[in-house]
Amino acid sequence: MRLDEAAGPLEAGSSEARSAEGAPADAFGLDGFLARAETRLSHVPPGPGVPLSNPRGDHDLQPEGFAVAPATPHRPAAVLVPVIDRPDGVTLLFTKRAAHLRDHSGQVAFPGGKVDPEDTSPIDTALREAREEIGLESEAVRPLGYLDPYLSGTGFLVMPVVGLVAHEAVLTPNPAEVAAVFEVPLAFLMDPARHLVRSAEWKGRTRYFYAIPFAEHLIWGVTAGIVHNLQERLYPNASIPEHLDA
Repeated sequence: MRLDEAAGPLEAGSSEARSAEGAPADAFGLDGFLARAETRLSHVPPGPGVPLSNPRGDHDLQPEGFAVAPATPHRPAAVLVPVIDRPDGVTLLFTKRAAHLRDHSGQVAFPGGKVDPEDTSPIDTALREAREEIGLESEAVRPLGYLDPYLSGTGFLVMPVVGLVAHEAVLTPNPAEVAAVFEVPLAFLMDPARHLVRSAEWKGRTRYFYAIPFAEHLIWGVTAGIVHNLQERLYPNASIPEHLDA
């Protein structure tokens, strides 16, 4: 499967296909994205043993704040935030996890997983997992930088690696892990009005989390939280017109 086939067509004039206004013309094109990534992403990840005094996480949304965050030690993990240049603007690539998986089955995610002993950096982990999950070769990815570490409710400390993926890259999703891949326009995702806050009962407590509906998909939890952090980092003052309705 070529990446240009995985994208899926967007109807002309649809809310998903339209570019955002209220920002420089190239804000959501590749040049604008790369300029922001160069100055607003971290280029060095926290090293081993460096305390992360305030990792991002769903605890940001809880009334109790960091008091309800999972206790240390946290389990290190990394994900790839795949960025693709398309004729209509930049997109992000997501996976839908296979329905038979024991953990997080059927959920939308970025390619990624726990750090293995042989991984020398979060980039190694993210690229290895992307290769295992969707057949994305490391040579087709240009790492751009890191977002903030994201602490999951289950105790994983996830390092998001933002990477530019060659649009001609070929994907071979692993059916043992991935049911589907799809792309979402960056302009759609960077609209903070689309970052809903929802709640659910979990372990006897009401937990709040980000959720971003897109077509038939629901991006939520850690993945939506990472998207929200990308918006905070790269497009903190994004102005999206009201006609970009859901």
